Amino acid sequence: MITLSKPLSTSYKRKRLPLLLGASIAVMLGGCATGPNANPADPLEPFNRAVFGVNDKLDQYVAVPLAKGYQAVTPSFAQTAVNNFLGNLGDVGNTINNFLQGKGNDGVASLTRLLVNSLFGIGGLIDVGSKTGLPKHPQDFGLTLGTWGLASGPYLVLPLFGPSSFRDGAGMAGDVEIDPTRYMQTRLRNTLYGLNFVSTRANYLGATDLLSQAALDRYSFVRDAYLEQRRYRLGKDGADAKLPDYDDPDDKAGPGTPAPVPAPAGNKPD
Repeated sequence: MITLSKPLSTSYKRKRLPLLLGASIAVMLGGCATGPNANPADPLEPFNRAVFGVNDKLDQYVAVPLAKGYQAVTPSFAQTAVNNFLGNLGDVGNTINNFLQGKGNDGVASLTRLLVNSLFGIGGLIDVGSKTGLPKHPQDFGLTLGTWGLASGPYLVLPLFGPSSFRDGAGMAGDVEIDPTRYMQTRLRNTLYGLNFVSTRANYLGATDLLSQAALDRYSFVRDAYLEQRRYRLGKDGADAKLPDYDDPDDKAGPGTPAPVPAPAGNKPD
């Protein structure tokens, strides 16, 4: 037996722990990716289904009751003001991502909306921009990465956040960095995060009911709709244009901005 002259230091253990956790996760994901019936668009399906199931329970027992309570006690005009305010904050990221994608006109429009709503809409509580004919151009950093050639990689269900992909999951880190909420005082930041979660979930209550009635396999429906939506938003020249079709050949994205995919436990809309 080999013995150590002295016990491992606490700092050494702390340095090794992330490596061990990373290796464990890699082994787990690698195991999920095998199997004769593996979907090439979703090689991590067993893992993703497990996370989807947890998200679905959290959504059913936590998010939905909170959203229904929010709708019950909050007047409709106040809900509209909250949506406008949060949307105005989102135009910061929309502006940056449109410019990063080389969409100068959309970037200018998003910046103009941000300024108009902030100055004349009482900090964004009133959507003056839409009333004056300035359309919204939602973007995120995952789409920016796709615009510049980075393929989405395997489909990935994130805990709490729901449908994503390797690229879009990494893109979330970029979205966090350019989110103005991140740089606010801690209590205000956490309040806005919670309000955004509840308000967004409340907006999707009807969509979730429709999903439950329409889909025999909710997991597959959400996955296919999400992937098709992202491909549609990148356009024919996007990095995902060469990916194979996903199980359902029918196009789930209609003309214009595709409808948001109802996701368990707080999937953020564009």
